[in-house]
Amino acid sequence: MSKPFSPACERNSASILAVLRGVLRNATSVLEIGSGTGQHAVHFASHLPHLQWHTSDLPENHPGIHAWLDEAKLHNVMPPIALDMQSPVWPGIAFDAVFTANTAHIMSWPQVGTMIAGVAARLPPDGLFCIYGPINYEGRFTGQGNADFDAALKAAVPHRGLRDFEAVVTVAAAHGMALQADNAMPADNRLLVFVRTAD
Repeated sequence: MSKPFSPACERNSASILAVLRGVLRNATSVLEIGSGTGQHAVHFASHLPHLQWHTSDLPENHPGIHAWLDEAKLHNVMPPIALDMQSPVWPGIAFDAVFTANTAHIMSWPQVGTMIAGVAARLPPDGLFCIYGPINYEGRFTGQGNADFDAALKAAVPHRGLRDFEAVVTVAAAHGMALQADNAMPADNRLLVFVRTAD
């Protein structure tokens, strides 16, 4: 099949990579939740060869991910795993970091909680969870573009929408993950980094 293409991934890959270089410098194995087209996986794994990058998404997105992986032929990117936050079956693999981009506003809020809880339960102490995408602070949009995006999301599917920073941090803390960094990114996006605290 022809490779799917996301203009957003094309635009944001370099800025995300600039942060991940430092954040994941001591990591060895990353699970990506919601690999989408597969573009991020190929871009990041090609520039971070010390990592083993595990892709995952809903089964219907696997052919597109395979198309990117088959063309790139990278030794450190693994074939996609089926992972759905509606009823997740977590893979039996070891990973010390998790990355997800532009998924929290697509999932329902209960599914976001399921994702955070599942990640926390499977990360080792000091493991990292990186969440990229637009987010609100104290219930307010950080820009008109995010407000318009939120309205479009909810018009299409009512359970979608931008999440509140404070709510995400609270849920993460309830599952033993502390906020390590809140990185400002282009186009009113953020890259939040959580660390799994010791039990």
